[in-house]
This record gives sequence, structure tokens and C-alpha cells, in this order.
Amino acid sequence: MPTFIEVCAGAGGLGTGFIDGGFTPLLLNEIDSTCCDTLRKNHPGVEVVCSDMQTLKLDTYKGRVDVLMGGVPCQAFSQAGERRGFDDPRGQLILDFNRLVLECMPKILMVENVKGLTTHNSGATLTSVLELFANGGQYAMYHKVLNANDYGVAQKRERIIIVGVRSDISAPFVHPEKQTYKPVLRDVLLDVPASPGAAYPDAKRKIFDMVPPGGCWVNLPESVQREYMGASFHSGGGKRGIARRLSMDEACLTLTTSPCQKQTDRCHPLESRPFTVREYARIQSFPDSYVFSGTPAKQYKQIGNAVPVKLAEAVARQLLRFLETHTTETA
Repeated sequence: MPTFIEVCAGAGGLGTGFIDGGFTPLLLNEIDSTCCDTLRKNHPGVEVVCSDMQTLKLDTYKGRVDVLMGGVPCQAFSQAGERRGFDDPRGQLILDFNRLVLECMPKILMVENVKGLTTHNSGATLTSVLELFANGGQYAMYHKVLNANDYGVAQKRERIIIVGVRSDISAPFVHPEKQTYKPVLRDVLLDVPASPGAAYPDAKRKIFDMVPPGGCWVNLPESVQREYMGASFHSGGGKRGIARRLSMDEACLTLTTSPCQKQTDRCHPLESRPFTVREYARIQSFPDSYVFSGTPAKQYKQIGNAVPVKLAEAVARQLLRFLETHTTETA
């Protein structure tokens, strides 16, 4: 079977999708100890290196790995952050990922990141990243923004998938085609196992009692709007994420690392509460058997940061077909 190494593995959404898609993990690397515990629990027998990626060495894997991949920290390019790019120390981790590429020379390199990378610095940052990974022509680079809902995930979550193909493989890579089946919350919020979950304070719960499925703060009485929105009521703009109750007939908005932040409310469609941990996992397309370590807050964070498993699986299957068609052996 084709092999992969993953760095910045988080809770394992990307790696689990690749395993489901036909790949065998050689090594998983993650710096967060709680995430490392999650990885070990769900992938027994796989080497988990719990350390800073900057200390990792992959020379011994040269000629043994088909795909080197990772969710290289995206905060430097996030639309929600300051978007400092390479001026942010976290942006420098991309340079370390490229060092690992040159150490093990995989057939394929793959990085997933936030959609905001495409617009950071008017596109110049993405151009620099692609030029870096090309390594003077050693890799042909391809990139595309994929929406998880197009790949069997009941969530509108966009990620850029960057793929580099080693130069001795002359064929171009094409990202996976969209699937016709686009699940909604009704498809995944069925018989969800019991699990811990956050709760709204009574005052906020009463607010959500007044919001219909698919609605938000604009559906509240004006007096309640003014009180709940505060100064934001007069600032204009959309802000449709505030007091947002989802509908069973729509895909979820992008899950965040906390289930009940005011600016990014994701209220359960039928009950006035946030999603539970296992509902979060379902929406991210993790199997019910997948175990998350740590406190409920840490579990929410791990799941919210993860690559949706089925999105990862779709990319993995496309890469598997590509490798089977255009290569004969790991080299």
C-alpha cells in the first residue's frame, strides 16, 4: 500500500481520511500533547512523534514515503487573524515543512490551509509558497480551494489543497471532482452517541428560543435585537452569524474551536443549545468510534481544527488513483 507521513497532524482528521482512502501511515507528528494522546488512541501501532516539527528529521525515510503532508499552521494566513504571513513566526513553519520535503523527497507533497491563503498579500504569499515548494523545478505545483460539502461532509468548510508532484512523474495532477451528494445536518444528526456538551446561560438560551431554524438575530424582536447586539446593532453589515440557529435542511456553517462564541453562533437546529462533542465530530465526518482526549473544551478545539475526514478521503483516493496510474513503485 502507498505510504504517508503527516506533520502538524492535530487530532488526525487528515490522516484518518488518508487511511480510509487506502494509504498506510509511517509516522504522525504533532506538538500538542493532548492531540498526540488522541492520535495514539485511534492509531495504535503507528509511530507518533510528539515534538515541534522544527526538530523532526526525515532523512531515513528517503525513498520510502509516497506522500508527505500536513496542516502546516494556518494562523498566519487566516482571514480571522492579522494575516501577517511570513512576518509571523508561525509562517516560518512552511520553511521547515519544505526542509522535510527535501530530506525525504516524497512522490507527493501536500499542504492544506485556510482559503485566506489565496488572498493574503493580494495573492503574493500563495505565489511565494508555491515557488518555495517547487524547489527549482523538483516539484510541479497544483492548488485548488475545495468545499467539504462537495465531498460528503455536512458542513460548508473551504480549504486550499496544495499538491506538489515530484518531477520524475510527468503527469499533471487534477483535484477530485465534486460529488453529487451534498449532505445536510438532517443526514448526520441521527442517533448521535451521548457525549459532553457546552450549554448556553439561561439568558442566551431564551434568546435562541425566539430564533427559528435557519434564522439569526434579525428574526428577533427589535427591542431584543438592540439589547443583544449592543453597538453592533448600529454598525451595519451582515453579521448573520450572531444568534444563528442552523437548519436541519442545510449544511452546517464552518465549525470553530469553541461551540458558543457570540460572533460565530452555531445553535442546534431543534434545541436551544450548542452542538455536543459527538455532534461536532459527526459534522466533521469523524466515525463514532473515534476517541478524543482531554477536557470537553480541548475536544471541541481538536475537532474544530481538524480537516473533515471525508474531504481528506476524497483527496486521498484521487492521489491513490494518480499514483497507481503514473508510478510503479515507491522511490
